[in-house]
Amino acid sequence: MTNTKGKRRLVPLVTYMRIYKKGDIVDIKGMGTVQKGRPHKCYHGKTGRVYNVPQHAVGIVVNKQVKGKILAKRINVRIEHIKYSKSRDMKENDQKKKEAKEKGTWVQLKRQPAPPREAHFVRTNGKEPELLEPIPYEFMA
Repeated sequence: MTNTKGKRRLVPLVTYMRIYKKGDIVDIKGMGTVQKGRPHKCYHGKTGRVYNVPQHAVGIVVNKQVKGKILAKRINVRIEHIKYSKSRDMKENDQKKKEAKEKGTWVQLKRQPAPPREAHFVRTNGKEPELLEPIPYEFMA
């Protein structure tokens, strides 16, 4: 769960563009390039729920095992060290697999792009279509 070789210095801008809201499920993944707001090593790889959204960080509720107990810990982590969790997608896929297995059918689990629009006629309302073509290149010295 670390950055691959050659990607160590850069923080992709999409990291800062993501919007986290209260109740989102996120995975904690400490990024080595940013030292500020990094979670403790015991939280690396854990999944939690967002409970607070300050300016540059996110408050997360995470389960932590302490001796024989599991405690709900509230930690603050900068947004560079978290990402959206795919656990909900996996849960839905498992449910679909289970239903398909009971019916004895096959189910498509891969996400598909939106198909192209259906074929249709375009009405011109009596106007002639206009032909658009590039202007020929002229060399001027």
